[in-house]
Amino acid sequence: MTKQVRQLDRVVIRFAGDSGDGMQLTGDRFTSETAQLGNDISTLPNFPAEIRAPAGTLPGVSSFQVHFADYDILTPGDAPNVLVAMNPAALKANLADLPRGADIIVNTDEFTKRNLAKVGYQVSPLDDGTLDGYTLHPVALTSMTVGALAEHQISKKDAERAKNMFALGLLSWMYSRPYESTLRFLERKFAKRPELVAANVAAFKAGWNFGETTEDFGVRYEVKPAQMKPGTYRNITGNAALSLGLVAAGVRAKLPVFLGAYPITPASDILHELSKHKRFGITTVQAEDEIAAIGAALGASYGGALGVTTTSGPGVALKGETISLAVALELPLVIVDVQRAGPSTGMPTKTEQADLNMALFGRHGEAPVAVIAPRSPSDCFHAAIEAARIALTYRTPVILLSDNYVANGSEPWLLPEVDSLPDLQVEFATSPNGEDGKTFLPYLRDPETLARPWAIPGTPGLEHRIGGLEKADKTGDISYDPANHDFMVRTRAARIESIPVPDLEVEDPDGDARVLVLGWGSTYGPIGAACRRLRQHGLSIAQAHLRHLAPMPANVGEVLRSYDRVVIPEMNLGQLAHVIRARFLVDAIGYNQVRGLPFTAAELEIMLEEVVKNA
Repeated sequence: MTKQVRQLDRVVIRFAGDSGDGMQLTGDRFTSETAQLGNDISTLPNFPAEIRAPAGTLPGVSSFQVHFADYDILTPGDAPNVLVAMNPAALKANLADLPRGADIIVNTDEFTKRNLAKVGYQVSPLDDGTLDGYTLHPVALTSMTVGALAEHQISKKDAERAKNMFALGLLSWMYSRPYESTLRFLERKFAKRPELVAANVAAFKAGWNFGETTEDFGVRYEVKPAQMKPGTYRNITGNAALSLGLVAAGVRAKLPVFLGAYPITPASDILHELSKHKRFGITTVQAEDEIAAIGAALGASYGGALGVTTTSGPGVALKGETISLAVALELPLVIVDVQRAGPSTGMPTKTEQADLNMALFGRHGEAPVAVIAPRSPSDCFHAAIEAARIALTYRTPVILLSDNYVANGSEPWLLPEVDSLPDLQVEFATSPNGEDGKTFLPYLRDPETLARPWAIPGTPGLEHRIGGLEKADKTGDISYDPANHDFMVRTRAARIESIPVPDLEVEDPDGDARVLVLGWGSTYGPIGAACRRLRQHGLSIAQAHLRHLAPMPANVGEVLRSYDRVVIPEMNLGQLAHVIRARFLVDAIGYNQVRGLPFTAAELEIMLEEVVKNA
C-alpha cells in the first residue's frame, strides 16, 4: 500500500495513560529517536506524585508531551497535535488541551463500562459525538498487542504491558522516526529476560507494521532536521545536565565533589546520576535526613572538597540553619533547590517558582548568599558550573534555583569542549599570613574578592577556630564587640554584592520597544516564544532574562528605566516583581499563575499584546 508522505515543520505529541502504562518510557524513547534524527525538541513529562494511583482514574493519569521541529523551538508546545489516550481517564484529562482537528488515537480495549464510569462518562465519548471535530483513530491496542505476542512464551499480563511499545511503533512509523536505538534499549533493559526483549521488540514492530498496512492512517509525516550549530549533541534533562555540570566543576577545580542528599522529588535524579561518576572524584552520601545531608556537605567543604547538597523547597526550609552556618564560616557550598509546588508537601511532581523569597531572605539574621537560576534543561549544566565558580572564588553558599519543569524536561545539548570551560582552581592556604610570618589569620580577606583563606584541616601552623559564634575580623576569635559585629555583617553582605556577574542582556530587535518582559528561571521559553509571535505580528517588544538573582547584574536598573512598562511573568504570586519594585522603584506589572504547570506561549502572547497596545 503506497501512502502519502506529508512534510511538516513542527509537531506536538502527547502520550497519556495510567501511571503503569509506561507513558514516561514511551515518550522518552520517542524523544530519543527524534533527537537522533536531528530535530530540535522540548519535552514536558507530567505525572502524579503517587507511586501507583488507582488505575483508570483521573488522578492516576500520567502524560509525556514532546514538541519537535525543523527550527529552533523554546517550549514543549501549547497544545498537542496528536493525543495517544490509553484509557478513558487519559482522554478526559487531556481533551480540553486539544485544538479542533487534532488527531486522537484511543485504545478502544479500555473503553469498557467500568472504566467509563470511573471518570463519569455515562456513554462512551467515542460514540456520542463528543469527539466530533477531531480526527479519531480507534485502535484496539491491548488486544492487538496480545495477539501479536501469542507465540511468545510470556504471560498475558506481560503481553498486555507491551501495548506501549505497540503505540510507540505506530507513532514512530507515523512520523518517520528511526527506531534502531529503541531496539537496542529494549535489549539492555530486559537483558536478564530475553523472552521480554523478544516480546517488546515484536510489539514495537507490530505497531510499525499496523501503521504501514492499515487504511485508517493514510498519511505518513516527515519533519526535517533542524539547522543547528555544528557539533556533537545529546538529548538531556535538566537534572542530568546539572549533575554533569557539577562533575565538570570538580574536574575544572581539581577538587573532589561531595554530594550530601536526602531523596526528595524532583531532585532525587541528581543523586542517582552523580552516584555513577565516582571515577571523576564524586562521592555521594544518601543521608538520614535533610539536615544531616547539608551538614555532611558543609563538613566536606571544610575538609577541602566542593560540598553540594540537593533538595526541593521543604528541604531548603530544613537546611536553613546550616546555610546560615556556612555564611558565618565563609566556606563554599552549593545548594540545589529543584522547586516544586507548595506549601508543605504540596504537589511534589508539579512545577512552581515560589522559593525565590526563601532563597533570597529565608535565613535568620543577615545571611546573604548568591542565587542563580538556569533557564532551560541544557542551561542547567552551565548554571551548575557558575554556581561552583562563585562558591569557590568567594567562599560563600550559592543557591541554584531549578524547578520541576526544567529538571524533568529535555532538549538537545551541544557538548562543550572541556578546555572551553572556566578554570575553577583555587589556592588553599599553606602558610601563616600574619605580618609576623608566624600567625595564621583565618579572616584576613583577599582585597579583591573579600574571601577569607581556605585552610585544609591538618595543615601545620594553620590551626584556627570555626563555629557559628561571631568571629573577630582577621583573627577569627569569638567576638561580642558591637562594632566588630556591624563590620562583619556589612563585609559579608559586601562580599556577595561585589561578585561581578555579566550585564543583563536585552533582546529588542527593533530597538524601539516600549514594553520589556523580564523573567527568570524556566519562564524563559514561554516568554521567548510569546515575544517571537508578537514580533511576527508587527509588534515591538523587548525581552530580558535574569540568571543571577543575587547579586543582580549592575545594569538592571538602567535597563528597567529604559522602558515605559515592565512585565514580570512568574509561577508564583509576584516574588521577583516585589523585589524589583522595592529595589529599583519600578512599577512592574506582575503576571502570575500557580497551577503546577508552566506558562503557555499563547496565554503570555494574549496578555502581552494587550500591554503593548496600551503602552
